[in-house]
Amino acid sequence: MPHAQELARLALDIAREAGELARLRRSEGVAIAATKSALADIVTEADREVEALVRDLLGRARPDDGFVGEESGAEESLSGITWVVDPIDGTVNYAYGIPHYAVSIAAVSGDPDPERWTALVGVVFNPASGELYHAVRGEGAWLGERRLAVSTPSDAGALLATGFGYDPATHEGDFARLRTVMPLARDIRRAGAASLDLAYVAAGRLDGYYERGLHAWDHAAGGLLVSEAGGLLGGAPGGRPGRELTIAAGPELFPRLVAALGT
Repeated sequence: MPHAQELARLALDIAREAGELARLRRSEGVAIAATKSALADIVTEADREVEALVRDLLGRARPDDGFVGEESGAEESLSGITWVVDPIDGTVNYAYGIPHYAVSIAAVSGDPDPERWTALVGVVFNPASGELYHAVRGEGAWLGERRLAVSTPSDAGALLATGFGYDPATHEGDFARLRTVMPLARDIRRAGAASLDLAYVAAGRLDGYYERGLHAWDHAAGGLLVSEAGGLLGGAPGGRPGRELTIAAGPELFPRLVAALGT
């Protein structure tokens, strides 16, 4: 098993290169390649190109590792390490020119399923702002050279973030969940990139975050940032981040958020 720091150095280097490609393609203009689960759920040509770059660079450096990406098929691991990648998280922001999107890269060991894996490394890079978050299991979470720590809400309430699904049929449930957490909130943010919402919880910029419908690549890297910054990560099914729900917050807010959401 490689040392986690070795994996982190590789992930950081690749995230920078992939982020620069995403930024360059954004400056050239964005072409929509396809839709996914709904008409609003888009894939850009840049998503595919950036994922291909990440996959190629990882394959050259560590050919026996597995790969799970948003835009291409999975590859089984022969080494016990799997890379979980979202090439451009926040694709709608990216397509509209909103500078809030990220390259998300995680290395996990064991079964590449969020209910069973052990996250070793997480990197989240926003090419538009230049902010580069990273975490190594047991060694903390960082924004550049600054160690991160989750926040504790003030008496005014918690600053919470969430997201809504692209399928209109899910919106009523999303709004119902929002109503249940409003008594805890001083305000709500809906910024459109799950990996950055999780990074912001780790950095104390948000007190908490929850969202239904996330995939493994949406929370793999950001979830490790939260836990390594002293926060808690949960959801459903099984009390872990999953398609039914992902929840992240500091230890004081987390149980209150879980109770409000009924998980």
